[in-house]
Amino acid sequence: MMTTDPHIEIRLVSDPIYLSGARELVSSVSRRLGFDDLQCSKIALAVDEALCNIIRHGYDRAADKPIWIRLWPATTDTDGKPRGLRLQIDDEARQVEPEQLKSRDLDDIRPGGLGVHIIREVMDDVQYSKRETKGMRLTMVKHAPGTPGATAGTSDNAGGATQGEEAE
Repeated sequence: MMTTDPHIEIRLVSDPIYLSGARELVSSVSRRLGFDDLQCSKIALAVDEALCNIIRHGYDRAADKPIWIRLWPATTDTDGKPRGLRLQIDDEARQVEPEQLKSRDLDDIRPGGLGVHIIREVMDDVQYSKRETKGMRLTMVKHAPGTPGATAGTSDNAGGATQGEEAE
């Protein structure tokens, strides 16, 4: 059962200099919730991809716009013990229809444009939505290995893409 209030909530500006700190925070919390080093790195990578897309595409590289990261332990049964991690990333960037956002075709070999694919492969549940007033929200869940809904690294989850990864 998840409480409404996040266990950790940070607000940062959209300056890329803070990306490493966000990755370290997420990786450290993931480790404390029972994920191994490889899983922690993958979760941090998914968060990094989401933040980079917000900065690059949602905010057009502006380094002074707000981004919020919220974390909760994810639980899968009634005992309330952590069984994974739930993350939510909010911004005030331009809104886009979640169903119009997607990663580029993997056969199109070139740098960039794979953030959505990476996020979906790493996380067990991914959901993009418009925020009520402005901006977008990305909610991601990674279940601990051996819990219902956990994947070994691939996922067929629904959702859209991060800012700016529209199909061309």
